[in-house]
Amino acid sequence: MNRALRVVVADDTATMQKFYESLIPKLGHEVVAIASTGAELVRQCDELKPDLVITDVKMPDMDGLEAAAKIYEKQPMPIIVVSGYHDEELVQRAAAEHVLAYLLKPLDVNALAAQILIVMRRFEEFTILRMEANHYRQSLQDRKLIERAKGILMRTSKIEEHEAFRRMQKAASRSNKKLVEIAQTIIDADAALSI
Repeated sequence: MNRALRVVVADDTATMQKFYESLIPKLGHEVVAIASTGAELVRQCDELKPDLVITDVKMPDMDGLEAAAKIYEKQPMPIIVVSGYHDEELVQRAAAEHVLAYLLKPLDVNALAAQILIVMRRFEEFTILRMEANHYRQSLQDRKLIERAKGILMRTSKIEEHEAFRRMQKAASRSNKKLVEIAQTIIDADAALSI
């Protein structure tokens, strides 16, 4: 990874806050905010939109895993959880809250550097997959609308499927619109005439 990351960290102890403040710049990244509570972490992530979040689990008012869930709900971002406890329940919760790495204290500098690299790569892959899934979902919805509009044209104009599709393509070309927009217009018109 060649770019410097904007990182928000959260820990309720001054020792760990200072540790992050000194360590993260040495790894080539910038600490843009430090939170002492889960609520503060959520607020800072909402305002600053960091590239990476590193949070402790045990914090006052809202633990790091609850905060991770709230952050991810608003905008998916890569999250690393750091804990002084190896607790199976915490690990399971971390996995359920879209956490990409779970590290144990005391933190090893090299392990953290490696995890940041891996987490960022996995998050980039995940982002691409999510965009592709959204694209395919939209394509499927568009295809359904086009098929429905073709069916309406076939029924109302008593024409074959290929002719209905050709007419829709022609209308799209003439009006400089997408085929799915023409399909929606046909569906809307049919619904209005069916009242």
